[in-house]
Amino acid sequence: MKQRGRHRRQKRGRALRAALAGTALALTAAATMISASQATVGDRPGALKTLSSSDRAAAGLRLQEREVPQSTLDRLSSAMGRPVGVSTVLADPDHSLRGAGDCASVAHGSLPVAPTATRAYCWDTADTRGWRAGAVTTSGDADDDGHWGEHRVILSGWSRDIGRSAKPGGARLAVVDATDPARLTYAWASLVVPVDGGRDYRGLSSPVSGMVWYQGKLLVTAADGLYVYDMHRIQRTTVNSGAVGRVKGGWAAQGSRYVLPAIGSYRLTGHGARPGAISLDRSTAPDSLVASERVRADGEGTTLLWRYAFSGDPVRAGLLATDAAGRAVPEQAYETKTDGVGGVLSYRSKWYLARPADEPDGHGVLWRQSTRRALATRCGVDESNHCWTARAGSLSYAEDSGEVWSQSGRMLYALPLDSIDRSLG
Repeated sequence: MKQRGRHRRQKRGRALRAALAGTALALTAAATMISASQATVGDRPGALKTLSSSDRAAAGLRLQEREVPQSTLDRLSSAMGRPVGVSTVLADPDHSLRGAGDCASVAHGSLPVAPTATRAYCWDTADTRGWRAGAVTTSGDADDDGHWGEHRVILSGWSRDIGRSAKPGGARLAVVDATDPARLTYAWASLVVPVDGGRDYRGLSSPVSGMVWYQGKLLVTAADGLYVYDMHRIQRTTVNSGAVGRVKGGWAAQGSRYVLPAIGSYRLTGHGARPGAISLDRSTAPDSLVASERVRADGEGTTLLWRYAFSGDPVRAGLLATDAAGRAVPEQAYETKTDGVGGVLSYRSKWYLARPADEPDGHGVLWRQSTRRALATRCGVDESNHCWTARAGSLSYAEDSGEVWSQSGRMLYALPLDSIDRSLG
């Protein structure tokens, strides 16, 4: 497999733009130059390149499945109390999302320009301060009828935005009851990892850049693979504290009233690509998990995309298909020239890739790629392809409703997949 270099993008001509500024003609010329630059720098990825089986092996994309011992999980639940399910959390909300009309205009600025969101909500600033929005998955992933029991549910992942703070990292989920589109309520559940044989747990330290809820399992990206959570094994905390784990008087999780302890993981066996975004593809047989490589949006190299099949064994519901050695082997892999992929979606042989903005106040690009060509959503009188959200968050497709869910900044939003297709240039 050819080495995939990472070359820095050429800087835009700041001096030239400064020289042109000052008159209406100069501003028009500068705008034209910026538009042309945006249309050419990193914005023509072309068709996907299919990788051979030998190239896939060289990329180090095999995952080794590892289970947390049942004795560890039993010891933890014995100490914390009997596990509960999603319905218990939904029946016990302590927060609400605001409808789009009640969200500040600055929050609306993080939504896509085109296609426009058909549903949008925002998070309370006080409730999310110090946390960064990450991946989204829904009950449309969990079950093909789009419901979990009687509810439509959204899981919104967040990571502790520590910056220069001395606060510990961590990851948590907002378990959102979206059954009534006019009233979304939620409660927090922290993602944790059992330690010391189930006598304690620690917080998940990896950013939640990818997340898929399939059947009863939740797969979450980690630095070197995926963590696995069981949505039937949610535990209650007993102490409202900023600490994580066993504390004086009980159990705490940075203020969350619930925790999900990991039941296993998938670790990459090679030293190549690392997963960034993931999503579910129900258009394959069997259903599959797709992933994009974690690559910064500052190069002109290539990014890997790949696919794993889910197991068809009822005993392994929600887990990946593995060989006799417990390894999940990618069924397909591709190279794309789109870098910095923040969201990946695959449906009917087409791949949708969300790329972040080049500038802090700019807009990202949403590409649809196949092995034949690449198209981007278009907007404005100049048919610009910079129409997506600046941070380009994860993508989750609910096949039953035809909606794609994502989040950017403090906004959680949905739009039809066919509106994305209609917006392609």
